[in-house]
Amino acid sequence: MDLPLTDAEEDMLARAVHFAETHVAPNAQDWEDERRQPIETLKAGSLAGFAGLEVPENLGGAGMRFRLKARVAEELARHCFAFSFSMINHMGLAGKIARDAPEEIQKRYLPEILAGEAIGCAALSEPNAGSDFAAITTSAKKVDGGWVINGEKAWITNAAHADLMFLYAQTDPAAGWRGVAGFLIDAREDGVSRVPPFQIMGGHAIGVGGFILKDHFVPDIRLMSVPGSGFKAAMASVNAARSYVATMCCGMTEAAIELAARHASNRAAFGGHIADFQGLRWQLADAQTDVEAARLLAYRAVLAVETGAEAELPAAHAKKFAGKMADQHLARCMQIMGAAGMRREYPLGRQIACARIANYVDGTTEIQNERIARALFNRKKGQEK
Repeated sequence: MDLPLTDAEEDMLARAVHFAETHVAPNAQDWEDERRQPIETLKAGSLAGFAGLEVPENLGGAGMRFRLKARVAEELARHCFAFSFSMINHMGLAGKIARDAPEEIQKRYLPEILAGEAIGCAALSEPNAGSDFAAITTSAKKVDGGWVINGEKAWITNAAHADLMFLYAQTDPAAGWRGVAGFLIDAREDGVSRVPPFQIMGGHAIGVGGFILKDHFVPDIRLMSVPGSGFKAAMASVNAARSYVATMCCGMTEAAIELAARHASNRAAFGGHIADFQGLRWQLADAQTDVEAARLLAYRAVLAVETGAEAELPAAHAKKFAGKMADQHLARCMQIMGAAGMRREYPLGRQIACARIANYVDGTTEIQNERIARALFNRKKGQEK
């Protein structure tokens, strides 16, 4: 299975590859050393057109398909998973506004997002609610002309610098998930404060942090998912995220395999090179096979998301397998390179840390197992009827 692209999409992907090689690869370790999110590179990526991938051309974007977003994420992650995740989340808000916001909001906010002048994020998780999304306690109370929001959001990608966020809040606790709604929040307005960025091993370029909202007023026009549809919209976005996280795991693991193979081909030992040893060669062959398998699962999930098919199970399988695959084979690639693999000029340490991140974001590996097991046992019950 592949993800065929149009000529225009191929051109955009080539642009992403060049951007990754010239803007991301040379700087990724510096970002980690400096423990900062590279806002200047997010802006450069936006100006290169990546923020508007899924935004229609009449709104200033490229009007391209979700499959290209997943492929761009994969290529950026070859050099820095953390930056890729940050860039993809930024472009996600642009796509959300283009799809769901009224024209007045599109005209107000899309130009600054597409230019990288305003960084976007999605605010779903809370200090005590992550994978159990229905348990969010951030509240939205209806008042004349809008809503008043109170609560705290945590573990938010891009929160270190985000100006705009798509925030999920509970409008009726008694209604459970049916009371969840989605709002476009401008963090530059009164009633929104930023939590100091979290120090995340290997992932400082993600800019993870949080927000506290205290009596923050949001006008009705910025209610983007009404109560009852907010939860479903969140789950759809999570399935999309799980699919591109899987492609990102494929990208960074394949890059590590290529690095380890080059090192083994050049490292002299015992009258030859360590690449001459069958055991080492087969380890890399096994790793490449697992990347190919993970990519097939990931691309299947991407197509399900793109076509509007049921994506929960394909996305769960893809993210679970790809995350575990990256965990296993990145460590093996470092082992093949010996102590040299730990040196700063090689990305393996960051990649190993980011493989851990991949097993947590957008639902832990255990949550993916629960989704898969639930479907399995529901099918079993159906067969017994």
